[in-house]
Amino acid sequence: MTLKSLIPIGSERGLTRAASNPFSALQQEIDRLFEGFSRGFAGFPSHELMPSMDLSETDKEIEITAELPGLEEKDIQLNVADNVLTIRGEKKNEREETKKDYHLVERSYGSFTRSIQLPDGVNADNIKAVMSKGVLKVTVPKPAPAQTKKIDIKAAA
Repeated sequence: MTLKSLIPIGSERGLTRAASNPFSALQQEIDRLFEGFSRGFAGFPSHELMPSMDLSETDKEIEITAELPGLEEKDIQLNVADNVLTIRGEKKNEREETKKDYHLVERSYGSFTRSIQLPDGVNADNIKAVMSKGVLKVTVPKPAPAQTKKIDIKAAA
């Protein structure tokens, strides 16, 4: 398995690889267009909540690091189903400031979902996650390589 096979899947998208879907380039371009369009509008805050992620791989494990500033462990959900690791979170930010001539209250809420296709054979019980200073580090042990067993063929009686 190579690092290229670890394809992050965006928010609520299907699990298709680019090679098997002829419309994936078009879909990516449309997503990029809408993301660029929504940057200037307060009504479309989802791009600000999408956490940055790094994927790295060694011989023994896959390491996923996600930047989640302002979030705590209780704000994040980590699930594995059908070899897909999903990170969900919700950010609730409230700021109140009172000075002698004004009173300011700002609130922002939002949620995000990031999913990553894991290789076949990963044991979900061995996945470890640690949160420190707004950075989530998920360690996924790689499955053992498949063993080939030779089966003897006997002559029919």
